[in-house]
Amino acid sequence: MGTDQTLRLDAGGAIDRSRPVEFVVDGAPVTGYAGDTVASALLAAGRARVGDSIYLSRPRGILTAGVEEPNALVRIRGDYDESMLPATTVEITEGLDVTLLTGIGVLDQRPDPAEYDTMNVHTDVAVVGAGPAGLAAARAAAATGARVMLFEQDFLLGGSLLADPGETVDGVPAADWIAAVRAELEAAPEVSVLTRTSVFGSYDGNYLMALEKRGPQFGGTARPGVSRQRVWRVTAGRVVLATGASERPIVFADNDVPGVMLASAVQTYLGRYAVRPGRAAVVFTTNDSAYATAHALRDAGAEVTVVDAREASEPSAARDRAVAAGLAIRSGSAVVGVDGTTAVEAAWVAPIDADGRPTVEPDRVAADLVAVSGGWSPVVHLHSQRQGALTWDDALAGFLPAAPVRGQHLAGAVTGTSWTAGCVAEGRRAGAAAAAAAGFGAVDDAAAASADAAETDPAGAGTDPAERRARAGATRQLWIVEGRDGAYDTHIVDPGRDQTAADVLRATGAGMRSVEHVKRYTSIGTGLDQGKIAGVTTIGLLARALAGEAGGRVSPGDIGTTTYRAPFTPVAFAALAGRHRGDLFDAARTTPAHPWHVAHGARFEDVGQWKRPWYYPQDGEDMDAAVARECRAARENVAFMDATTLGKIEIRGADAGEFLNRVYTNAFKKLAVGKGRYGVMCTPDGMVFDDGVTLRLAEDRYFMTTTTGGAAKVLDWLEEWSQTEWPDLDVTFTSVTEQWATTAVVGPRSREVIARIAPDLDVSTEGFGFMEFRETVLASGIPARICRITFSGELAFEVNVATWYGLKVWEDIAAAGADLGITPYGTETMHVLRAEKAYPIVGQDTDGTVTPQDLGMDWIVSKTKDFIGKRSYARASHAEGGRKELVSVLPVDASLRLPEGTQLVAADALGGYTGAGLPERPIPMLGHVTSSYHSQALGRSFGLALVTDGRARVGETLLASFGGRFAEVRIDEPVLYDKEGARRDG
Repeated sequence: MGTDQTLRLDAGGAIDRSRPVEFVVDGAPVTGYAGDTVASALLAAGRARVGDSIYLSRPRGILTAGVEEPNALVRIRGDYDESMLPATTVEITEGLDVTLLTGIGVLDQRPDPAEYDTMNVHTDVAVVGAGPAGLAAARAAAATGARVMLFEQDFLLGGSLLADPGETVDGVPAADWIAAVRAELEAAPEVSVLTRTSVFGSYDGNYLMALEKRGPQFGGTARPGVSRQRVWRVTAGRVVLATGASERPIVFADNDVPGVMLASAVQTYLGRYAVRPGRAAVVFTTNDSAYATAHALRDAGAEVTVVDAREASEPSAARDRAVAAGLAIRSGSAVVGVDGTTAVEAAWVAPIDADGRPTVEPDRVAADLVAVSGGWSPVVHLHSQRQGALTWDDALAGFLPAAPVRGQHLAGAVTGTSWTAGCVAEGRRAGAAAAAAAGFGAVDDAAAASADAAETDPAGAGTDPAERRARAGATRQLWIVEGRDGAYDTHIVDPGRDQTAADVLRATGAGMRSVEHVKRYTSIGTGLDQGKIAGVTTIGLLARALAGEAGGRVSPGDIGTTTYRAPFTPVAFAALAGRHRGDLFDAARTTPAHPWHVAHGARFEDVGQWKRPWYYPQDGEDMDAAVARECRAARENVAFMDATTLGKIEIRGADAGEFLNRVYTNAFKKLAVGKGRYGVMCTPDGMVFDDGVTLRLAEDRYFMTTTTGGAAKVLDWLEEWSQTEWPDLDVTFTSVTEQWATTAVVGPRSREVIARIAPDLDVSTEGFGFMEFRETVLASGIPARICRITFSGELAFEVNVATWYGLKVWEDIAAAGADLGITPYGTETMHVLRAEKAYPIVGQDTDGTVTPQDLGMDWIVSKTKDFIGKRSYARASHAEGGRKELVSVLPVDASLRLPEGTQLVAADALGGYTGAGLPERPIPMLGHVTSSYHSQALGRSFGLALVTDGRARVGETLLASFGGRFAEVRIDEPVLYDKEGARRDG
């Protein structure tokens, strides 16, 4: 190829010759036209070579014209560089700065300043692919009034029609038909047409994920506030897959030399971009489709020789037409190799036998272009991601969908239909049927099929698999052609990974028989390829190798395919993150009283996503001093705490009580309205999952609280059991965590504060019992639900109000207790108070291996009713000794605060070990410290621990191991403060 622009045709294509575009490739200026890609502009400039291969450093050229391109990969430079983009899909824009890559991207270390966003949408019909089948499907569905979304990864609609300007649809030129359909769709109020948008994932329930490229570097809109890329999350009533098919290469010696291209790509560059990739071409094919490329090349002024691997005796309508047109054709032959290193200089052609071996010495045919077609692979990736079955079709030499998956329809080349009229007919039927299934219009399938067949093809095009084969022409399954030297080291199977036929044979020689094993042994089909170029070819090579071992025929269908996984095309992590970055990466949740906490000097800790006050230091106080002061206030006077972050779930339904009975270890079905009860949930293996207090608001309505960090998982847990195990129960769940603000008022004088803010409420012990709640109106006129609940062991109330009143009520409580010295306290004080009473924190004093009995809470486990996990308690591992049990640990040195996680060992476990160096033998661990604090009430340090047979060890001295030292600790009963519970009622 030359270096001037003589490869650009004088007319034709979909480019806009009135709009030249200047851009830069590897520092050198290149001129193209609006509508060009980087690849088409480079070819027009006579540049087929795009760099060297990743491992073997072999010169590589542009192979394809689409997303499957393995060689021409670029880096776009700008305010943030993007790597590993196929040059065949990158639209040229004015000033675009492109660097060609050698298969390895460069991650830009600069912060990405662009915006990325996400859209969540519902649609009645989603159509994937805007070729003739997809356009026809979208048009038919839109005509019913259904909401339709059409997704096309290209920046133009039309698919295969763009490569063949002479094609007609419904009697009009293809370009006019495309324009008319697009105008109809864009005018329809319920239709969205998304170009530059690749559907990369298909999931259960017709949930699709798609990536839209919107920024100016992709040819999109340059407008403030327009994101660079957008991820679409689409829930569709019905899906039409019109994803087409991709052409396969043929493996022969030096088949990666620049100038070897897919025949369909050559036709695309000719018809769409008005670029002739060569002047003297050899078209090497195993099927009829490449004859269209041969005709297009000759019409563009190229010298053309067709090499057809099929014997002349095999019927082929396309070959017959080519013969009549005077094309030079060599049947029963193959290209066995090419001359040239950085560009094709000639092709070597020879007759071949049934195994693809030359039968005579090859002839040298001068050429600067070899266009190959090894058959077509339907793009079944999205179908397969939904676990859609595939079947091998010998005549078409490809894997086809065996049947659509639930809620989906198939149309066009993905089904093996290869001609335009058949694709349009299938698309119309699929679109109408999808809309009807979504509740729009009524479709008589038989009548619609008959009408479409009569209109487009009297023979019934697009309905009969046999018709598809007859129309397409038989494809010879030729996977590899033996080279002149008999070796396979330059027979490239996966250009992106530099993997050869020799590598496949090496894998089978090592005992690999599964295509999944061969993939991993060789790395074929990994990286950008994901099976698009190398997948079926590798399966064919594997079948050929195994047939040779078995002495018989092995079909690719006998081997099967690798697993198709999302994403179909690469997706940047930044796009998946969307706006969840920086401060929004893990959004902080704050309570209504948060401004008050900040104003009063609170230090915060993160609990889940919540910012919770940790402690409130006053002037000169460190954390220990502040916590000590807060603890004294709660035990001796009155204190208040923001408890808004607790998870809250409303449970409604006639069977709500029965459901809770099954979820909690203790009974809730007979809980009286107006009362609350503490409950524990367990997993099926009997281990503690979460805990909290649940109130009964009405006969069919409960209000559950959960741990702060466990709110989401508990809601998921309830939904899972309701939907999968007990769908017959009348029960629904609603998260109301954000709807309620909660303030805990704690301490001997808490009753006085509550009486001041709720003067109409009887707060006496007799009038307001423990674990009861009252609906009332506060002195401020704000409705409230006040509960008698304690997590400190002290007299305590919890004031619940609507979230928007949260700050006001918090301030009212502070004012009501000001003369009493009411003190705000944070989570650290809460932990000290509850630990003195041995109230466990799920996730801190439990670790997924702890039962209620291990916590000393056998009283909460019902002996009469069934519940999740009950049967596990009969297992020997649960009932016998040797389990770790919750106890308290008291360091002999009362000032020593043990680090949480400290390991505990028997006092005599050390033998003669003195603590210097490492002990001579492993020391068996008896347990570990789960919580550790200094207690104002006890006047000393203490902790909680899980210890093997802990309750039997009360009074025993153990050794605590931490920081390379050992200290003596005494095991005691879990509850260290107010063991009788006398302080609960004030």
